[in-house]
Amino acid sequence: MCRHLAYLGPPCSPAELVFDAPHSLLRQSYAPADMRGGGTVNADGFGLAWYGEDGVPVRYRRSTPIWADHDAPGLARSVRAGAFVAAVRNGTEGMPSMEAACAPFTDGRRLFSHNGRITGWPDSVAALAGKLPVTDLLTLDAPTDSALLWALLRERLHAGEDPAAATADLIRRVERAAPGSRLNFLLTDGEVLIGTAWTHALSYRETGGAVVVASEPTDTGAGWVPVPEGHAVVARHGAAHLLPLDTERSQTP
Repeated sequence: MCRHLAYLGPPCSPAELVFDAPHSLLRQSYAPADMRGGGTVNADGFGLAWYGEDGVPVRYRRSTPIWADHDAPGLARSVRAGAFVAAVRNGTEGMPSMEAACAPFTDGRRLFSHNGRITGWPDSVAALAGKLPVTDLLTLDAPTDSALLWALLRERLHAGEDPAAATADLIRRVERAAPGSRLNFLLTDGEVLIGTAWTHALSYRETGGAVVVASEPTDTGAGWVPVPEGHAVVARHGAAHLLPLDTERSQTP
C-alpha cells in the first residue's frame, strides 16, 4: 500500500518532511516501517501539492519512484507553504501505473490522497459508482479505486456537506459494499485537514502551531500520537481532535 502525509500550519518547506526528516516520505518509499496489506516498496509514482501565494494549489506528480526524480528535492526546497499533501504510490495489482493515478488529487482548493485499496474492485463498488453522474465517471483521473473514491467524495463536497461528515459516511458506505477495504484518506482545503485511519496506520503530531498527519512518524521525536483504528483526526489552526468514524468499529482512544 501507499504512504502519505499532510501538513497544516505556519509556512515551511515541504522538503523537511518529504526528503530531509530521518524517516521522511522518501525513506518510507523504500523502507516503510508499518506497511500493511502487502507490498514492501512504493515505487509506482509520487505526488506533492501545496498552496501558492495566490492560494491556488500547485501540484507535481510523476509515475517514477520518488528516489529517481532528481528535480523533486530542489523543487520542494524552493517552496514555503502553510499546507501541503505528499504521497508515494504502491499500485494495486491490476491498476495502471501512470502519473494521473498518483495522489494528491485536486479540485479547486481541495487536495485528496488515499492510502489503501477497495476489496473486490471494481465489482464491489459498481453500485456506488453507478450513482455518480456519467460525466464524472468518464472524466476520472485514472481507472483506479483511489480516483473513484475522490469522485464520490468530491460530489458530496460540491453538494455542501461538511467535509468530516462526508468523509465518515463515504467510508461507512464503502465498507458495507466492500468489507475489509483499506480507507486511509487525507483531505485538506488549506484551512482544515482531515486524516482517517481505517485498517491502515496513521499518526499525527501537534507542534509549534502546526499539525502533521502521516502514515508513519517522520522521526522518533516526542509528540506523535497514533490515530486509533476507525477514527479521523481533524485539524484546524494548529490544533487537532479525534472523531469516531463508526461507533461499532471505532476503538476508544
